Amino acid sequence: MTNHIVLYEPLIPANTGNIARTCAGTDTVLDLIEPLGFETDDKHLKRAGLDYWDQVKINYHKNLDAFLETVPDRKHLYLITKFAKQAYSDQDVTDTSVDHYFMFGKETTGLPETFMRENEDQCLRIPMSDHIRALNLSNCAALVIFEALRQQDFPGLEKSHLYDHDKLK
Repeated sequence: MTNHIVLYEPLIPANTGNIARTCAGTDTVLDLIEPLGFETDDKHLKRAGLDYWDQVKINYHKNLDAFLETVPDRKHLYLITKFAKQAYSDQDVTDTSVDHYFMFGKETTGLPETFMRENEDQCLRIPMSDHIRALNLSNCAALVIFEALRQQDFPGLEKSHLYDHDKLK
């Protein structure tokens, strides 16, 4: 089983860098659907991911159709959008025998409307007030992936760790 964070045409390098760091820390695959709004050697992208880039498995896809060809079962593809009726935390993703894909839209326009309408049952929402247009993309990715990992009992991750200079010893 593998969890995937999928970014559809991301525009802001710092968001993608922060998400890459989250992927490195959670053994999550990062799928990037082109075109990207930046070059992958962008200094802001590298700075946000710090020195974790070699720990991230990144798949690049030329477009949405090319990405969809790589998804074995679309019932495990979840579209994260403020237009959904179901909360992301209500979706059962405990099955660790399958890959789960959590797709986020570009920062300015989200996911394509026709694609969301065709997959309405797979749309999930992060609850929020109506005082803002949207939450930050990298925060949303972290919320969703950690909920999935919580439901899966954090497979392969350390729930506790003792450090040489542990401040709580």
